[in-house]
Amino acid sequence: MEAFLASLTLVAIGEIGDKTQLLSFALASRYRGRARNLFAILAGITLATLLNHGLSAWAGVWLANTVPMQRMQWILGGSFIALGLWMLIPDKDEELDERKKWGPFIASFVLFFIAEIGDKTQVATVALAARFPSDFVAVLSGTTLGMVAANAPVIWLGAKLTNPKWESWAHRISALLFVVFGAITLIS
Repeated sequence: MEAFLASLTLVAIGEIGDKTQLLSFALASRYRGRARNLFAILAGITLATLLNHGLSAWAGVWLANTVPMQRMQWILGGSFIALGLWMLIPDKDEELDERKKWGPFIASFVLFFIAEIGDKTQVATVALAARFPSDFVAVLSGTTLGMVAANAPVIWLGAKLTNPKWESWAHRISALLFVVFGAITLIS
């Protein structure tokens, strides 16, 4: 349960104001008009996250089984602290191609999968899976649900969640959580 809750919390809060959340907003704006388009966007995001974070969690478990535990503890603690500091750097807006080549599901799946490569939440998933190597399913389901929890409101509420002041505080709170989780990892 600890692995699931840590994964859910860190990703849900860490995702606020992230470039993938801005992508969710852009996709919802582009494919607005039909409720089924919004569900297709959410389904594309969910599937892309499951695939991306599944590979990331697998890499984290592999690291946990390959690197000696004491070294892994230092790597993980440092990684969480580095992620916390990284959270303080705002993401850049990325423009979508103006042509509607794909439907909402395929566009969401492809763009979201690509946007998550090397993203903070992907790196966090690797670190969480390395921290909880026997809880692969808990980490994967927690990070995926955290991603959905952070992006679903953006799809439906749009501009209300893009307030720069709120994003700034969300980044600071996420940064603090990552640093605290890193310190706990180093101490335990």
